Amino acid sequence: MSPRRPLARRAGLVALLLVALLLVALLLVALLLVALLLVAAAPAVAQPAAPDSSQLLLRPARLFDGDSLRTGYAVLVRGGRIAQVGPAGQVAAPRGARVLDLPNATLLPGLIDLHSHVLLHAYNETPWDDQVLREPLGERVARAVVHVRRTLDAGFTTLRDLGTEGAGDADVGLKRAIEKGVIPGPRLVVANRAIVMRGSYAPSGYAPEVSVPQGAEEAAGLEELSRVARDQIRRGADVVKVYADYRWGPDGEARPAFTLAELQRVVEIAASSGRPVVAHAVTAEGMRRATLAGVQTIEHGDDGTVEVFRLMRERGTVFVPTVAAGDAVSRYRGWVPGQGAEPARIAAKRASMRAALESGVTIANGSDVGVFPHGENWRELELLATHGMPPAQVLRAATSIAGRVVRPDGTLGVVKAGAVADLVAVDGDPTRDLAVLRRMRLVMQGGRIVVAP
Repeated sequence: MSPRRPLARRAGLVALLLVALLLVALLLVALLLVALLLVAAAPAVAQPAAPDSSQLLLRPARLFDGDSLRTGYAVLVRGGRIAQVGPAGQVAAPRGARVLDLPNATLLPGLIDLHSHVLLHAYNETPWDDQVLREPLGERVARAVVHVRRTLDAGFTTLRDLGTEGAGDADVGLKRAIEKGVIPGPRLVVANRAIVMRGSYAPSGYAPEVSVPQGAEEAAGLEELSRVARDQIRRGADVVKVYADYRWGPDGEARPAFTLAELQRVVEIAASSGRPVVAHAVTAEGMRRATLAGVQTIEHGDDGTVEVFRLMRERGTVFVPTVAAGDAVSRYRGWVPGQGAEPARIAAKRASMRAALESGVTIANGSDVGVFPHGENWRELELLATHGMPPAQVLRAATSIAGRVVRPDGTLGVVKAGAVADLVAVDGDPTRDLAVLRRMRLVMQGGRIVVAP
């Protein structure tokens, strides 16, 4: 037999095998196409809708809306605003909205502190002079980043920060970092460096020939005040703060620092830019001049009288007492509440609060936090109550009243349709016991939950 015949036979078998494989491949492709056509023709299987993160229905046991307490209400948040408020049966959850039940909790507007210093820390940790003169700016800013986070976690969603105390324009940078989402923190309204009368502020007590950096920007006379006010506005101040008095009297007592005409010039410059003026004032005369000049709020008012508070009420000037600052400093100096006689500073504040309440002046919440630890802003609320304000009035001072100071359009510090969705929830009823505000169950800022239940 020729050797070529077996080779030809093998070649034929290989060819047949290749043809068979090709036919199998074509069959598989055909089956795959049929399967795809059947899947495409089949009816779609409904998938459950994902919750709409832009809509949230809150159902608390109680609602304090910035004015009064309501039960059985619900709040619908859409985006960064409150979309609807009403009895739970009348506020339905839109399709896909998330629903959050808050049994035994009270929902209220995000709290507002109108007097903070985020670039300071508690004076019993480091004295004020050492913070201003010895702590590098980088350290102070790093501390402030921690402070604003603690404040937000404590339910204070807006701060009016009234002076960097020697830290230059750092408050403006912190505000922008929060707005850009670089760091978490409350909405900041900043005063930049603040304005003091030349030679009246601190650090002080050094030799006259030594030039010492100051905790605020000095000015004297109408022209210099005009320049400094305009310059602080240019740097980014939302409000202009002026020290209407300070401790420069013959015996170191507080005395008026600027004339009425000088204070009026500051108010005129600020008003031209659309900004209000805040006045530090502890003496009755300093308060009177600041009120007549047209400032928006007066801070501290330690020696305020019924007469000057009535003048403030007539002029629409708001009083921010900062009770917690004096209380903290007195404790640092050894005072224990309930033991022995009250320090003169505490007794004077108690008298001024009685006068303010008698006069009917509008009182808003502001603590001067930074004198004591950040995140403990609730101290002021509890102290306002021990100084004669009913809890509901204290809550209004920290929500709707403070909100109108920051935003006169009434969209901050309230729970109503169209308002900014800054909300907090606490277990219990703060209209009966303000201490429940020490622990937040929920914190929402601009519609975004930052502390979850």
